[in-house]
Amino acid sequence: MRPNGTTIQLLLVDDEHDYRETIAKRLRVRGFQVAEAANGKEALDALDQEQADVVVMDVKMPVMDGLEALRKIKETFPKIEVILLTGHASPEDGVTGIKSGAFDYLCKPIKLEHLVSKVQQARDKLLWVEEKARQAEFKARMEQQMIATERLASVGVMASGVAHEINNPLAIIQEAAGWMTSLLDKPELADMPRKESFEKALEKILNSVERAKKITHQLLGVVRKTESILKEVSLQEIVGEVISLVEREARNKDVQILGDVQPDGATIWTDPNPLRQVLLNLTTNAIQACYRGARVTILVRQNGHETRLSVKDEGEGIPAENMQRIFEPFFTTKPPDQGTGLGLFVSRNMVEKLGGQLEVESRLGQGSAFSLILPQRTDAPKETCPNDREAS
Repeated sequence: MRPNGTTIQLLLVDDEHDYRETIAKRLRVRGFQVAEAANGKEALDALDQEQADVVVMDVKMPVMDGLEALRKIKETFPKIEVILLTGHASPEDGVTGIKSGAFDYLCKPIKLEHLVSKVQQARDKLLWVEEKARQAEFKARMEQQMIATERLASVGVMASGVAHEINNPLAIIQEAAGWMTSLLDKPELADMPRKESFEKALEKILNSVERAKKITHQLLGVVRKTESILKEVSLQEIVGEVISLVEREARNKDVQILGDVQPDGATIWTDPNPLRQVLLNLTTNAIQACYRGARVTILVRQNGHETRLSVKDEGEGIPAENMQRIFEPFFTTKPPDQGTGLGLFVSRNMVEKLGGQLEVESRLGQGSAFSLILPQRTDAPKETCPNDREAS
């Protein structure tokens, strides 16, 4: 039998060899995939080696009886359904089994059609439980997406206001600070008291202006509609570009940057600008997460249908309580002068616009791996350059 197109995997457990073999053969003829065991201990060993949907098991067996085996199966393999076989004189064993988690029980001698029906019912219950779990997961995922969409809409509204209300004052502050810096360079102010303190203060002002401008640009990058230009991108070259851009920062921290692109000459048809920006963001984050002497590796793998670009580090790893929040806007564990909390949020948004996904795996104290999974060919925009190949 193949409910919902799936062969039922069944484990038949009975210490009577001839009886077990006869039932197993008749079940196989009906399309079941049947494994056999002579007692409860063998059944548990078999389940350790091979998956089963349903276990049909006699109660009275040597070594380990059916009721003890049932309890152990439910402890170790809670999703497996168990049907018990009892003698006519001991139906109370079946009732005890149901109280311990068995799906049902049948009294020997059994009718094959009755057994087949019970097995199918047990399998249907498994499928129902799995479908219910999938629906719950889908609902939770949709709720998270709705929350993310609402946050993105809020960020969009805020970004438009920020661009106008903050960028203009920032430009004035930057211009004034630049003018003051040029004044301090004049010969008549060479002996000005505490000149060095003024210069350091102006440097802090200019650095803070740049940081504020970076935040507004990142915010606008989320909501700004830009025309994509798709090109055939050399992955070896784009990885090389990213490595060259972060080389100085990595060297200052004594972190080794490696590139591993396979196959040789791998290319992808996509917009290179957001791809480069995401790889740069992830690689910079990886360097910052590393201890001295650690490594960061950019790996590229293709399987014909999709391209996976992974940035792996040997850094601190991400605590479990932060894994669900790292893509939220403004969430960061970095000091205020080192992170805005927008890098991963913007990166994931860019990857999704390219038709891909951004995934993360992390083990505390061992490092993290951020992976971009992109289709081999992104849907073409209105204007493309089909004859233009580049890595940048």
